[in-house]
Amino acid sequence: MLYIKFFLGLLAIINPIGLLPVFVSLTSHQTDLERKHTNKVANFAVVVILFVTIIAGQHILNMFSISLSAFRIAGGSLICIIAMSMLQGKISEVKRNQEEDRESSGMESVAVVPLALPLMAGPGAISSVIVFAAEHNSLIDFIGMFSTVLVFGLLSWALFNMAPTIFKLLGKTGINVITRLMGLLMLSLGIEVIAAGVKGLFPQLMG
Repeated sequence: MLYIKFFLGLLAIINPIGLLPVFVSLTSHQTDLERKHTNKVANFAVVVILFVTIIAGQHILNMFSISLSAFRIAGGSLICIIAMSMLQGKISEVKRNQEEDRESSGMESVAVVPLALPLMAGPGAISSVIVFAAEHNSLIDFIGMFSTVLVFGLLSWALFNMAPTIFKLLGKTGINVITRLMGLLMLSLGIEVIAAGVKGLFPQLMG
């Protein structure tokens, strides 16, 4: 159940279905073979980034003397900001801004930047993984999280592989509806993370 929650959190935050139009747009100039290669590299990069985050997350917090509760509030706030944007059917500028749009349009390869980072493994996903890994830091938990990230990467790869078909089937409206639903789930997740952070920082407020 714990890892299902982790998986659903990744699904809501990264929202691969909502990114299908972006993937189709970024790879519109590529052949089928090149698009498949971009898909494979992007999802491999996401899995590697999240693996590194799971391992190094707590060490990063310790390095800067940041308490987990404070990071929960910061990470939860960030998740809420991205979720509010998703509720409007948009990709938040926290994930990608206009300068990055212009820069990526001139790039030959878009797999790692901007697709994997920051669109998929963006600040929201990284914050969420750091919080989860800091809370569940046994060897079994790490193996469970690695397995969950791997399953997510395979699912995302399969979705992107079928991107043109799914995009035509769902249309922009259908994808926007799914993005808004994911945004609602993500907003709830963000509020939960903030509440846990406040409880950790100010236990006296909770009686």
